[in-house]
Parts: sequence; structure tokens; C-alpha cells
Amino acid sequence: MMLQKTPGADLPVQRPVLVASLAIALLLVLATWREGTTRSTEAVLLGLVAGVALYHASFGFTGAWRQLAVEARSDGLRAQFLLILLTCAVSFPLLEGGDVFGRTLHGAVAPFGVSAALGALLFGVGMQFSGSCASGTLFTAGGGNTRMIATLAGFILGSVVATAHMPFWWSLPAFRAYSLVDEFGAIGAFAFTALALGAIAMLAMRRELRRYGHLEEAVWTGGLLRGPWPKTWGAIALAVVSILTLVTLTHPWGITSAFALWGAKIANGIGVPVETWPYWSGQAHRIEASVFADATSVMNFGIVAGAFLAASLAGRFAPHLRITGKALLLSICGGLLMGYGARLAYGCNIGAYIGGVISGSLHGWGWLVFGFAGSLAGIRIRSRIAGGTV
Repeated sequence: MMLQKTPGADLPVQRPVLVASLAIALLLVLATWREGTTRSTEAVLLGLVAGVALYHASFGFTGAWRQLAVEARSDGLRAQFLLILLTCAVSFPLLEGGDVFGRTLHGAVAPFGVSAALGALLFGVGMQFSGSCASGTLFTAGGGNTRMIATLAGFILGSVVATAHMPFWWSLPAFRAYSLVDEFGAIGAFAFTALALGAIAMLAMRRELRRYGHLEEAVWTGGLLRGPWPKTWGAIALAVVSILTLVTLTHPWGITSAFALWGAKIANGIGVPVETWPYWSGQAHRIEASVFADATSVMNFGIVAGAFLAASLAGRFAPHLRITGKALLLSICGGLLMGYGARLAYGCNIGAYIGGVISGSLHGWGWLVFGFAGSLAGIRIRSRIAGGTV
């Protein structure tokens, strides 16, 4: 497959912005170092790498699913599947073994039922409303997309509101938690995952070939530091991040639990007794503790800082403050839907979809089905509301 050069790939490095981004990255490392927990420092470093990879490869889930649905382009979807398979090749044996370097590993295995299906559906709609997913919100915000600040605010609010309602959602019917790794071992689980993803990828590729006669050309890369990267580079880099996150933090990569925590801290600060809610039972210490002690939070900070760094190296950091009212409303509503949906569905496109599948959990596959269905609905609704003007 030929590589296609991206116009404007040779913009000069923005040196003042680069210095600022490096300073922020250093301050994050120092802040976590002061907490005295190596896990948080490791999480920041992993987040920095993830932020650079996400930005340089423009590695999103929202755009990839929209391109698949509207344009029949499968490049983004295939990159997601490559990320999953590369991670599974390592995560399945590790999870089957149970520990590594003396650390007990915990896969993201959860039941899937009514609330999780609805949550994934809401998340999919929210993705298309806002034009971003969980990881996309962070890296595009770091890259200078000011509209994502509104999405993040909605994300945080939706997340903490959902925690108030969780006893009801927990009471709804659900299948038991099911792990392919536990049932069939690492080899059997990997064979199932590879065959299922391969079948979906083949169908997507056949559809693309029928429409265009060829697969989309990959993006030309001007270098590792400056980008842009082909999506396959992003998939490989993020697979490394995913594997190292499992090994160092002892659980799969997640994002949105931190948004709920941030919302709880804010609510607690203004007098809302969130610590009395069943969701936060036994977690009052997290609400009171420094945010830099929470590994998921600081990894998210690292993603934003890493994207900021990547944007400065690419010469593309250029925030735009002019946002239409329609775009702002869609961004906030999208964030609210994603935040609320993520709590119901055990996470987002990273924590529930990627994290679930690379743990061998069937709830990850359920999230994929209902998240994609929600995305299709969101594309149609957004098109009618926005008329293509946002």
C-alpha cells in the first residue's frame, strides 16, 4: 500500500510551546514523585507516551467509526483491531499466569446486562455528538482543541451524576461475568479473538473495496518525533502502552473512572455528601486524597501533556476560541452522555471496550456492539440537528 503525504507536514517546531509542554510534563512527574508512589509516576510517563501516539497518529475511535459507517473506510477500525490483537498476545498469557514481577494482575472482567448495554449505547451517541471519545477528548484538548474543554466538563458532570444512581442500575438483570481466558486458556481466548476481529475486518475491507476498488492509502510520516504517523504506528505504540499499563498498574488502561473522581471531589468541595452514596462506599479516602495519588488521573494528565508536546513538535498547536453555540451545546451534551454511559457500562472505549476485550471479558464485546450501534444513531441525530454546520 502506497503512503500518501499529508499537506503541511513540514511546519516548523513551535519552540516556546515546546518549552512550556516540557515544563508541564516535568511538573507532573515531580508532583507524582512527591506523593511517594512509583505507580503514579509510572502512570504519568505512560500517559505522556500515549498522548504523543494518539496525537501523531490521530488515533481516535469516533472518527474511525464514523468513517466506517458513512464513507465505508476501514483503516481506523483495522488499526483498533491491531492494537487489540497485539495487546492480547501478551495480556492473555499474563492474566492466565496471574502475576508478573511479584505483582498480582487483575483483568477488566465484568457482567454485561441491561445497564451496561444502555450505557454503551449512550456513550456511542455521545461520541458522535461531541466528535470525540474518552481518549480523544484528552488528546485533542492537549493538542489545542478548545471545544473539548466543554466536552470534558460535561464528561465529568455526567460521570459523577451517574454514581448517584448506580444502586438502581446495579439492580437490573445482567449475565454473569465471563472470561475467555479462564474458560479456554490464553491460546483458546486469543484464537477466538483473532478469528472474530479478523472476520469483522474482512467484512469492512470488502465493503471498502466494493465502493472504491482499493483500500485507503496510509498517511506519510515525516519522522518519529514530528509526525504525522500511520495508524499502524499508533496502534503499535498504544499496544505497548496498554501492556505496560497492565504490568505496572496491575490492571488494564482506563480513563473515565478518574472523571467520576474529579466530579466527586468538586461536589464534595461544595458540600454535596457524595461519600454517603453507595458507589463511593469505602472510597472516601480517594475523595480526600490528592488527585496526584490516583494513577488513572495522572495518566490522563500525562495524555493531555503528551499531546501538547506532540502538537508543539508538529507545529500545529493553535487553539481556536471562536465556537458556535450549536457546537458548544453538542459538545456538552456529548460529554454528559459519555460520562453517564461510561459509569453504567464499566468504562469507555478504552476501559470497557479495549480493556474488556484484552482481558478476555465478553462485556468488552458487548460494549463494542452497543457502542457502535449508539454511534450509528448519534451520526444520524447529529446530522439532523447540526445540518453539517458544526
